[in-house]
Amino acid sequence: MPENLTEAPVDRVTMFGAAWCGDCRRSKALLDRVGADYEYVDLEAHPEQAERAHAISGRTNIPVVVFPDGTHVVEPSDAELQAKLDALTA
Repeated sequence: MPENLTEAPVDRVTMFGAAWCGDCRRSKALLDRVGADYEYVDLEAHPEQAERAHAISGRTNIPVVVFPDGTHVVEPSDAELQAKLDALTA
């Protein structure tokens, strides 16, 4: 993934999601539960940000979770998201 797709260096986790999305609610709950430092981009409140999420992931699925190392996941399972968070803090 080209680094400049996120418009600026990512220094914390960014999650693109919407309240109607069950996977988004689940991933957001996990981030809250583990105390992750993250920015939540509400695509209902800011629909123009959907283009940014699409540019990062190449997909229209959400959530899109972008990590400080420049990697991202789309619709992660709790185990996948937790493993990536653990790897970042290791």
